[in-house]
Amino acid sequence: MLFRDVPGLPELKETLIQSVRNDHVAHAQLFHGPVGGAGLPLAIAFATYLNCENRGENDACGSCASCVKMRKLAHPDVHYIFPVAITKKVKDNESDAYMPLWREFMAAQPYGSLSDWLTFIGVEGNRQGNISAEEARNVIRKISLKAYEGEYKILILWQPELLNVYSANALLKILEEPPAKTVFLLVTTDANRLLTTIISRTQRIGVRAFTEEEVANYLSATTDAKQAKHLAYLSEGNLAKALELATGEGAEEHTWFATWMRHCYRGLPSFPDVVKLADEFDSKSKEAQKNLMAYGLNVFRDLLLWQGGTPELVRLEGDELTFVQNFSKVIVPERIAFIVEELTTAYYHLERNVRAKMIFLDLSLSLARLMRK
Repeated sequence: MLFRDVPGLPELKETLIQSVRNDHVAHAQLFHGPVGGAGLPLAIAFATYLNCENRGENDACGSCASCVKMRKLAHPDVHYIFPVAITKKVKDNESDAYMPLWREFMAAQPYGSLSDWLTFIGVEGNRQGNISAEEARNVIRKISLKAYEGEYKILILWQPELLNVYSANALLKILEEPPAKTVFLLVTTDANRLLTTIISRTQRIGVRAFTEEEVANYLSATTDAKQAKHLAYLSEGNLAKALELATGEGAEEHTWFATWMRHCYRGLPSFPDVVKLADEFDSKSKEAQKNLMAYGLNVFRDLLLWQGGTPELVRLEGDELTFVQNFSKVIVPERIAFIVEELTTAYYHLERNVRAKMIFLDLSLSLARLMRK
């Protein structure tokens, strides 16, 4: 991954490059930005630049031995830690055991989310990824070793908010007093969940969301210009979401959600169907469940815009637009705020591991009451 492979963000790329030119590379840096953003690709591009044997003015060379190994995510002086969960295929809970899958994932979905990663490795049910204390202790061992061939020893830690207290404490000392020529690159999509002791030991690097133009330009390589602009709007700066929509993988989510809303609107006669959907919802991964709630919040936001007399702001197409148009005729505008509140509460409870089926049934009954005039 090189800087030129990451769309947009010229100002941030220049800041990172200047830190190397001026020999002011902070030993611990926290890249924080939105899901589907450039945080992880930028961290990898920066690591590539740091150990490049022939650095250019604006990027790594991409062809030296170090760059070739970085492209394969196989550089001996660059280590990766990321959330894992035991699966049917992998029974270990440390990142090293998942490196072959990590390389495949990064090649296929470099802007992917935690949910995408856990799905990719085959996590089932309500298991959520975590970073263990043993993993943190292994980091200390690896970083303490002498560099094999690169100028820097580098640790890229993805989703550090999933460090528990024990694993975070294991890292604190080495974050504060690292060996010479050692760089920690932490990449988070939720800095508010990080322990303050971790944040205080890092230099914060804000990674803004992609602009619509940046997403559209990236998609235009494989999609016609009009469709690229439309998908860029729908994705709201989330490049992973835009790529998913471009392949049609987001259609299933809309179909499932629309079916659920229709059953809620029908009320009691459709209750057996709601129970069936609750069982389906319960079988989804925790991240898929939260994604569905987030999708619902976006739909009702667009519905409110449509009812508010600003349809030009609703740049939906096809089945999604038809759904918003039809549902706007039967939902009282004053109720939408309450519906949004119910969906937000459901999302909150899912994050705190309340039984998904109970959340879904309770939410469905609440929505049924709110939808009826």
